[in-house]
Amino acid sequence: MADSTTEIFNGIIQGFRDSILGILKVFRYDTSDDNSDSDKKKIEPQTTLARRRAEKQKQKGGSEVKENKKDPTVKQRLFQCSLWNGGVFLMSILLFHWALLPCLLLFTELIFAGSENQHVTWLWITSLLSWIFGALWILPLFVISKIVNCMWFQDIADAAYLKSRGRPTPINLSVLVADLLFSLLLQAFFLIQSTLATFLPIPAIGYMVGFIHMSLLYSLYAFEYKWFNMGWEVHKRLAYIESYWPYFFGFGVPLAFLTSMSSSVIISGCIFSILFPLFILSANDANESSQVCHSPLKIFAPVVMMTNILFRQSVKSKSVPTSQHSSPRKQTRITEPTSFR
Repeated sequence: MADSTTEIFNGIIQGFRDSILGILKVFRYDTSDDNSDSDKKKIEPQTTLARRRAEKQKQKGGSEVKENKKDPTVKQRLFQCSLWNGGVFLMSILLFHWALLPCLLLFTELIFAGSENQHVTWLWITSLLSWIFGALWILPLFVISKIVNCMWFQDIADAAYLKSRGRPTPINLSVLVADLLFSLLLQAFFLIQSTLATFLPIPAIGYMVGFIHMSLLYSLYAFEYKWFNMGWEVHKRLAYIESYWPYFFGFGVPLAFLTSMSSSVIISGCIFSILFPLFILSANDANESSQVCHSPLKIFAPVVMMTNILFRQSVKSKSVPTSQHSSPRKQTRITEPTSFR
């Protein structure tokens, strides 16, 4: 029992240390790009969007990219994430609640000083402004941020992986689609499971169980880019986290703690979007614990079971009309990546 407690504690400490120290390695990215002219001729880590632009430029055939026009680097993408999510999105929310509304409150008190309708008027103004601000600014910006962040996160992960580990492992298209759909559905169920865990009768236990859920989920988010590029299917990724859960719990603790500091979902999302790219780099360079925990945490088992049932039912319903034209072996090959247990 003492040995098991010690290995769990050591795993948590190692994961926490790797997540923090890995962020410092961001300074080594993009430093060798300008060392010499010979280095420039080598294959440099490019973002996904940069590679797409280069391919389109080649297809046009004629015009070449100017030498002085460089593609966005990892550091530039990190700066863009921070500027967009922190400087534009988060700052606009803070200015609205901490600057605009207090100024309007002071203005309202000066106009309706001593009036009985002051409180009612202020409630009406704040409700109207909050609704307009949320509908015309927060909601559109939130949707745009989700799309832009997904592309930037993938850019950062691909460029970091290419620089430190080489080219990603090629994956069959059908396996890729099945893996992506299964992973998204599973993560949605896991978020629901995490929310339900917070409603346990004892508040402290409910909070701790929910915190463990979010820490492991954030670790899955961060490591999934690297594991996917390594060719790991979803069942292998989840089994690995469950077997080494102390390490991945410790790795996800900093991000889970920082995002839980605000009760606002929007502000927590902004904090996550600002810090998450750094944890992608930490996960890319991390040396995961090599000691399997003797007490594996089967925390993904319920959601995996539900996802398997729903996903297989969906695949069966789509394959019924074409079953007479497809061989059973081919169908099994397509759905194979979705099976976990």
